[in-house]
Amino acid sequence: MLIQPAGFGHPYRQRGGRAAKIRRAAPAPGAPACSAAPPLPAWGVMSALVDGVQAGPERAPPGGMPARPLIVTGAVAAAWAAATGLAALITLVLIGWIAAPHAAFGSGLPGVFRTAAQLWLVGHHVGFGLRGGGRIGMFPLGLVVLPGALLYRAGRWVVRTGDVARLRHVGYAALALATPYSVLAGALALIGRTSLAVASVWQAVLAGFLLAFVAGGIGGARGLAPWRRLLGLLPQRPRSLVTGTLGTLAVLTAAGAMLAGGSLAVHIGTFRSVTTALAPGLVGGVLLLLLELAFIPNAIVWAVAYLLGPGFAVGYGTVVAPTGNALGALPMFPMLAALPSGAGSGQPAGVPAWVSFAVLATPYLAGAFGGVLIAAVGPTPRVEAAPMWGFACGAAAGLVTGTAAGFAGGPLGGARLAAIGPSGWQIGLVTTLEVGVAAAISAGIANWLAVGRGPIDDAPGAAAVDAAVVADATHSGTGDGHRIYVDPWAEAGDTPDNDP
Repeated sequence: MLIQPAGFGHPYRQRGGRAAKIRRAAPAPGAPACSAAPPLPAWGVMSALVDGVQAGPERAPPGGMPARPLIVTGAVAAAWAAATGLAALITLVLIGWIAAPHAAFGSGLPGVFRTAAQLWLVGHHVGFGLRGGGRIGMFPLGLVVLPGALLYRAGRWVVRTGDVARLRHVGYAALALATPYSVLAGALALIGRTSLAVASVWQAVLAGFLLAFVAGGIGGARGLAPWRRLLGLLPQRPRSLVTGTLGTLAVLTAAGAMLAGGSLAVHIGTFRSVTTALAPGLVGGVLLLLLELAFIPNAIVWAVAYLLGPGFAVGYGTVVAPTGNALGALPMFPMLAALPSGAGSGQPAGVPAWVSFAVLATPYLAGAFGGVLIAAVGPTPRVEAAPMWGFACGAAAGLVTGTAAGFAGGPLGGARLAAIGPSGWQIGLVTTLEVGVAAAISAGIANWLAVGRGPIDDAPGAAAVDAAVVADATHSGTGDGHRIYVDPWAEAGDTPDNDP
């Protein structure tokens, strides 16, 4: 009987979703001891993709049929995700083609399919170059939800169907999904070319790969463990940093959503006037509503940029910020009615002074909240380390907000509309400084208060005590050459298995 070495590979994944435990059988009395099988060589990336993440006959499911290679499973999932998203967009374009003049969508049904392919690329934030000059790179971030959700589901399916049972193998599943998906994105970029606009092929391949790898990887990891367990797998310090960053971003996002919604409510009359002037009709009104819903994430990011101070632009030579604004002629889009009005008497920013003060104080409050979370999740006896982790929280938040700001804006052709939205590097830098300083101060104070209440988990003496316990248990031999190891992380209610 061949026994698999303890700690090697992973147990066979049952259909019910739980892994069966493989235990070493005790030899019969008088029988020679069974030697363990030699360890197998490490798998490479290609062998894991082609042969799967398991080796040996354990790969066969209970029905006896061998599991398909992981790269094949990823290709099937990528084709399903791309086809489902494209089918949904084709349906919307067909509705518009029936209700609107056919010339707006090209010549016949091929033009409809080409327009749907372009919208699919827009959902992946792929830029277009105009034949007459200029680029179009500002797209609604809400469209990313459709391919992101489909790839999330596809990642979970790849993990379950491909018999992936360990978190460290989820990267192979995400790679098997992202590689064919990027190829399909590049092919659609070639198909979607027209006489007016040309999609960037390299952007399509890169954006498709990154979106599929991230969304599919998250879905695959979530398919193996709940969110709380995934966060608990991180060490204490990184876990506190992630928790503080998420808390900071949650405060900024909530404040940005309230600011954007409140401004739109104040200017609801202008919003209705612009909608009435467009006269979209019934079908056009529904499509316009869907477009406005897709631009809601952009509006929140713009509002966050306004909170941080640098604000955003709506064309060259314009600025919208808490300290003042300068606007020119605006496109006829109803959501732009939420922009603050021009400078009035005693209101250079177009809003009351107390509103400007409140929005400028919000990033510091968000940073302070993140610093408190860092100290609560991972207190440290080294009081000088807590402010450093707080500033790291600001840097992580700056990276996220800067990236979001870069994707929330972009050019809309040439000339004046070539610069729309916030500046990514400015938003990232300002977030790092404002949030980082506030988080460093609050984390230092909260951690000092926690240390003052008594010893904490990672005190220097705790590691020494654990090491002494393990060393004492190791050297307290039982006389037969065995060693007893004490698990210092075991809970009080845990009991050892009664194995023979």
